[in-house]
Amino acid sequence: MKKAIIFTSILLLFSGCDVFKQIGGAYQLSQCEYTYHSVDDIQIAGINIGDGSRLSLSNLASISTILAGSSKMQTIPLTLTLNMNIKNPNEAVAFLNSLDYAIEINDLEFTNGKIDIPLQINPGETQTMPIHMSTDLKQLMNRYSQEKVSEVVNSFFGISAEKTRVKVNLWPKVLVGKTPIKSPAAIPVIFTFGGKS
Repeated sequence: MKKAIIFTSILLLFSGCDVFKQIGGAYQLSQCEYTYHSVDDIQIAGINIGDGSRLSLSNLASISTILAGSSKMQTIPLTLTLNMNIKNPNEAVAFLNSLDYAIEINDLEFTNGKIDIPLQINPGETQTMPIHMSTDLKQLMNRYSQEKVSEVVNSFFGISAEKTRVKVNLWPKVLVGKTPIKSPAAIPVIFTFGGKS
C-alpha cells in the first residue's frame, strides 16, 4: 500500500491531467473480472498442435520423447497464446497503454514479458486479451527438474488427469511524457482449467 501511495505521488508531481486519467483507467482495470478463455497457436519444439484439443498419436509420441529427455535438443522452445476474458463491471472505462506480465503454471515460474497494445474496456463490456508467451523448456528443466516441467506441460496440454493452475500477474504502465512507468502493485489473476474427470 505504501509503495502505491509513493508511486501515485511521484506521478502526480511530474504530470498533468493525462497521467491522472491513465491512473484512473489502470485502477478500473484492477477492478475488472478476469477469467480463462482459451489457449491456441501452441508450438513445442517446432510441432504445431493448435489449441491442443486434438493431439494426434504421433504428436503425443513426439512430445513424450522430447519431455522424457531422449531428445538431444539444446533448446525446447514452447510458444502459445493465452487468451483471458476481461469483464468491466464498473461504471467507468478501464484502459491502459501497456503492461508487464509474469506467468506461473502449477507454481512453476514459466515466463514473463510485456504487452504494448493499448486496451480499453467500456462499462459492462467484456474483451478477450491475448498474451503471446514463449519460453525454453530446456532452461526450465535445468532450473527445476525434467520431471517437474514434464508434469506441468502434460497437465497444461490435458495429457494427464491433473488440473492446471495458472497465475498471471499484470503490472499496468502509465506514460509520463514518453516514459512508461510500471505500477509497483500487480493485478493477480488465478484460474484453473483442464484435467480429466
